[in-house]
Amino acid sequence: MANIPTPHIEAKAGDFAKTVLMPGDPLRAKYIAETYLEEPRCVSQVRGMLAYTGTYKGKEISVMGSGMGMPSMGIYSYELYNFYGVENIIRVGSAGAILDDVNVMDVVIGMGASVVSSYPDQFGCPGHIAPLADYYLLNTAVESAKDLGTPVRVGNILSEDAFYSDLPGGKDCFKKMGVLAVEMESGALYLNAARAGKRALCILTISDHLYRPEELSSQQRQTGFGKMIEIALETARRA
Repeated sequence: MANIPTPHIEAKAGDFAKTVLMPGDPLRAKYIAETYLEEPRCVSQVRGMLAYTGTYKGKEISVMGSGMGMPSMGIYSYELYNFYGVENIIRVGSAGAILDDVNVMDVVIGMGASVVSSYPDQFGCPGHIAPLADYYLLNTAVESAKDLGTPVRVGNILSEDAFYSDLPGGKDCFKKMGVLAVEMESGALYLNAARAGKRALCILTISDHLYRPEELSSQQRQTGFGKMIEIALETARRA
């Protein structure tokens, strides 16, 4: 394939499975590969963005970091979908809770991703296009969570460019609209999947609360998201 390797991924044709799990942190990708996959092999490490392919219960699965923010997720997911033949990307990441009844360590599945970003503008659609998860992956994740006995919240999440913002009111407007949590990547992933005719899903673990002084340590965020990862792996196995 003429487009690979890319400036951002050094893998060869066939190195990636059809389904890729994408945490933001490349060290979390390494942890997932070494903890859950059989015979994982590193297929790319350009700019330290680690990618591995192995098997889970006999199914070939890849895992790769996406970096932080929609621009980074936009690059990696675009190249995986369009150049490496990847069909499914499942983001596994952390998020900040917005609603009062969403708590630290809860698992949230993003049915839709509201976006505070200019990322959607590139597609040239008048008005606002809604970035949505793939229904098959969403339903499979919900059923997988039931089988694992893990409660999940399913609903709207927020993808935002700015981690630090001067805007007054914080996330109050999104809170009153029932948005569950905020993160920084899923909007770009869902839009890229739609444009490529592929499938995407975001599964999150709540790492902190925007309206209460609760948060996990960086080490807990890197290694303490086992329930979310198990749901994602079971979803990938059935995809």
